[in-house]
Amino acid sequence: YALNVGFNLLNKTIFGYFPFPWTVSAVHVVVGLVYCVAAYALGAKKASFGRPVTKAEFKTLLGPASMHAIGHIAANLSFAAVAISLTHTIKTLEPAFNVLLSKAILGTATPPAVMATLLPIMGGVALASASDLSFNWTGFIGAMLSNLTFGFRAVWSKAAMSSIKDLDSTAIYAYTTLISVLICVPGALIFEGPALKAGIQKAVAAEPNFYWSLATVGVLYHLYNQFAFNTLARVSPVSHGVCNVVKRIVIIGASVVFFGTKMSAQAKAGTAIAIAGTWLYTEAVQRAKPKAA
Repeated sequence: YALNVGFNLLNKTIFGYFPFPWTVSAVHVVVGLVYCVAAYALGAKKASFGRPVTKAEFKTLLGPASMHAIGHIAANLSFAAVAISLTHTIKTLEPAFNVLLSKAILGTATPPAVMATLLPIMGGVALASASDLSFNWTGFIGAMLSNLTFGFRAVWSKAAMSSIKDLDSTAIYAYTTLISVLICVPGALIFEGPALKAGIQKAVAAEPNFYWSLATVGVLYHLYNQFAFNTLARVSPVSHGVCNVVKRIVIIGASVVFFGTKMSAQAKAGTAIAIAGTWLYTEAVQRAKPKAA
């Protein structure tokens, strides 16, 4: 939680004087890759790639890692465009995408009680979005695209983890970072490359510690994701979902205090309803599981 809050606050601060979300996304994963390569070179293989993967294993990881990269870019497009609180409120819709994709890809049916909990999530997001002072379509679409791609990531990662038995969660995220670099860096050069030089000059003038801030936010991003993968490997998906609900509350609260974000009563109510709906969703999923003999 601490790493996640630190990442969100510093990341949004950087966007205030360097509005280049494609480039910032690329920096996040490049810093993570440097961390992984350095750890591997120093002999800390368990803190990095673990072992070389086969072509077949790399192909298995390519799908979820690609969704991770695209979802990361989409989330940063949203973070740069709207308040952190709104982006994380919209991202409470992620369970709805997981339900739809689990049915479409894995053929997994969702109990009616679980489906019903998606209604307050959707209603709360709609209520908050309609009244948030920072709302714009770039931020909304970016957050929604992040929900979709992270839904694919969750479904495909589950399949990958079950088929690659002797690669732990840290190594899987290290390879996810490597593949993300191959996607994010070309995207940054294509979409923001021509304007980067002038943008960097303005950023350095506005913040002398600009490069240090980029390096720091990259380390925070890598470590919080690595710990999230480590946590997922040690707890049930439902427990991890509950942790994510609390995480969003902590991040929204911290961002409102740190940036002095003004939220209307309707936006506060919508955010609360969406978060409550996400908690109900995790509870319903737990109750819907067949009881152990």
